[in-house]
Amino acid sequence: MPDDMKTYRNPLVDRYAGRRMLEIWSPSTKHRTWRRLWLALAKAEKKLGLPITDAQIKGLEAHLDDLDFARAAEIERETRHDVMSHVRLLAEACPEAAPIIHLGATSCFVTDNTELIQIRRSLEEVRDGLVGVVSLFADFAERHKDLPTLGFTHYQPAQLTTVGKRFSLYLQDFLMDLEAFEELAASLPARSVKGTTGTQASFLALFDGDHSKVVELERLVAEDMGFERILDVCGQTYTRKIDYRVLSLLSGVAQSAHKFACDIRLLSNLREVEEPFGGKQIGSSAMAYKRNPMRCERVCALARLVISLPANCANTHATQWFERTLDDSANRRIVLPEAFLAVDAILALVANVMSGLVVWPKMIAARVRNELPFMATENILMAAVKAGGDRQELHEAIREHSMAAVVELKEGRVNDLLERLGSDPRFAPVAESFDEIMDPKAFVGRAPEQVVEFILGKVRPLLMKYGESARPSVREDDVRV
Repeated sequence: MPDDMKTYRNPLVDRYAGRRMLEIWSPSTKHRTWRRLWLALAKAEKKLGLPITDAQIKGLEAHLDDLDFARAAEIERETRHDVMSHVRLLAEACPEAAPIIHLGATSCFVTDNTELIQIRRSLEEVRDGLVGVVSLFADFAERHKDLPTLGFTHYQPAQLTTVGKRFSLYLQDFLMDLEAFEELAASLPARSVKGTTGTQASFLALFDGDHSKVVELERLVAEDMGFERILDVCGQTYTRKIDYRVLSLLSGVAQSAHKFACDIRLLSNLREVEEPFGGKQIGSSAMAYKRNPMRCERVCALARLVISLPANCANTHATQWFERTLDDSANRRIVLPEAFLAVDAILALVANVMSGLVVWPKMIAARVRNELPFMATENILMAAVKAGGDRQELHEAIREHSMAAVVELKEGRVNDLLERLGSDPRFAPVAESFDEIMDPKAFVGRAPEQVVEFILGKVRPLLMKYGESARPSVREDDVRV
């Protein structure tokens, strides 16, 4: 048995998340970013007059990527400090720069700023995934905007809607998520250089009390990191309310996906709409006929995880003592990456499902035919009254015939309400118009128009901003249970 099969392996890594998101949260990205931050700090300090040489800067630039993780682990076993292990590792690789590595900084200079960079990149990945999903839903809703289907409230038959209108509801949820991610990605601040308790005292000492240079140092480092905004104040760490805000948005995506996937599971049972099913796919190890909606089930499973995580972040922020305490560290190492990895997998699955979603119009029409006579009774009543009938008498007749027709349905027979009404002399004046009254499209209201207005007015203008990136990238290799 291979050694890597003898230890626990995270399913988010092995089975679900995509390569780009995995790379963002990898040890390699994390520690290479640390080195880039130390370089950015040294360059800014040099620019502002500290005695840092060109050779030291070039030395740091030459060792941005040559990470020796085995040696770092060896140093950490001695120091019990992950940041200092990498400070020493870089100093060993670049001894000429050793005196100025991490100059004036605290550990959170590299850890927190790196996490904000990882969060920003991950937000961009999720945003791109949302753009693709929104595009798929918009196309689907437009294609099926006119297809009448039975609407449900309380999971009981209600008035008709259209398949496209129903999917516009999912589309609206994901569009709201996309707009929220755009806002957060644009406003996410850097921690930049704040010092041990957020007072910047160490940097003020380095620059002999020159406040303007400390302010400029902070700006230069943030600019080098690609941030337009800097957190106004902080303790040793950036406020963990940022984590809560991020996780709340990820939870929102998970909620939207769960709602959609759960509905597809219900529609699959009704045999009206179903997720793609491979030619060689096995639905059940025992029941060979099964077509289990496993992709949508997995969306719901992963979404449940993500939805639960904001409470964790809320507790982390609430229990931060004064300027900081370390009981957030181990927790956040797990929660932040796993939330993004799970949402990455969820969006890939939703795109996969939408790219091959199967609609069965005849099954949809059969269910509409079975329920539509009940919904048509109000129109039949109005037509019969206009033809000279007594409203109260006609209403009672419809009630009696409807109750009898329900019994027929519950006995497993067809809905014979129209036949009952057609043979009742009180409805004879309008019986010939039943077929016209029973046109399903007459019962969907403005559903088709709502879809068109929503997509043309809100969705397409937003998608146009993204151009070619609005075309979804569908992964075909991540559909395992």
